[in-house]
Amino acid sequence: MRVLAIEPYYGGSHRAFLDSWIAGSGHPWTLLTLPPYKWKWRMRHGAITFAEEVARRLEGRVGWDLLFCSDMLNLAEFRGLAPPEVGRLPAVAYFHENQLTYPVQCEKERDLHFAITNLTTALAATAVWFNSAFHRDSFLAALPDKLLKRMPDYQPFEAVERIRSRSAVYPQGIGRLPARGARRAGPLRILWAARWEFDKNPEAFFEALGILRASGMAFRVSVIGEQFQRVPEVFATAREAFREQIDLWGHQSSREDYERALTAADVIVSTAGHEFFGVSVVEAIAAGCYPLLPHRLAYPEILAGFDERLRDACLYDGSPRQLAEKLAALAERVAAGDLWQGDAERGIRAVARFSWPQLRPQLDEALEAVFRHTSTSRGSRTE
Repeated sequence: MRVLAIEPYYGGSHRAFLDSWIAGSGHPWTLLTLPPYKWKWRMRHGAITFAEEVARRLEGRVGWDLLFCSDMLNLAEFRGLAPPEVGRLPAVAYFHENQLTYPVQCEKERDLHFAITNLTTALAATAVWFNSAFHRDSFLAALPDKLLKRMPDYQPFEAVERIRSRSAVYPQGIGRLPARGARRAGPLRILWAARWEFDKNPEAFFEALGILRASGMAFRVSVIGEQFQRVPEVFATAREAFREQIDLWGHQSSREDYERALTAADVIVSTAGHEFFGVSVVEAIAAGCYPLLPHRLAYPEILAGFDERLRDACLYDGSPRQLAEKLAALAERVAAGDLWQGDAERGIRAVARFSWPQLRPQLDEALEAVFRHTSTSRGSRTE
């Protein structure tokens, strides 16, 4: 089955997902991309740009059986602008994020035109895949009140169930992480690996560290993750406040440096108020880190492979106080040389289902199922 993949924002998790899947897929792929720049403009012009590119390629009689795209493509526009033999292909839209529930600092800043693009893309797709059940459910739950009721009339509430009926969940995959060697002597090593933005709630993380330090508990901390032009002020304040405890600070310039940060840490912490999936957390667990995650968002799903007792131990109520308490308990385990209580591979085994060797065949089969179902439906309509 020949797959045409279109990615208007070919960077970050979007690129990692496609590159890792295609590298070992059983299907032949044609990948059309644009650089990860000015995402709003990519959503605006992507359909036009790719329709023209596809038309040029069809002059050489290159055909495809199925279309795969991300949420950054206006699929409805693309279907209308592309040559008919491409516009009619069965299409899978993969939602890494959506512009209806993606956080903004002020709700008045949200441009609902991009949310409508996500809506029409989902309606134009044969199948809609989300990277977590939390993402799917929160998007569908938000559509009526946050978008459709704001329309002055002709509100298509039935669209929600139409999208739900064609939705499925397929998580982001992860590559193989290096094995960690013998642990260096020292106190608990805490890792925070998220975008340096308000929705990751860094204030709560540093407040928890302050509580931990005030209790007299020794620790080391690494604060890594992608940074943008606007960085919350708390990072500058925290860098000064915890200068004696810091091992790493800032974005790691290479994949190798990033992986070293994961394998050097004892515990990965999240304080996020927003997370559709959480690939850095999954990678950290796969690298041997013990997770401490708020009991919300996609995190309970990530820990679904843990036994109930361990899952409860790895989730906290979201407050800095309980996070500090759980960090203190882990610090005592590290001091005793038994962080994972006798089985250091527990977390690694629990997230093995996210590894590309396990996930890739599932995705290949899911694409084939979409194609077979569409072919069967078309056949029955022509009989």
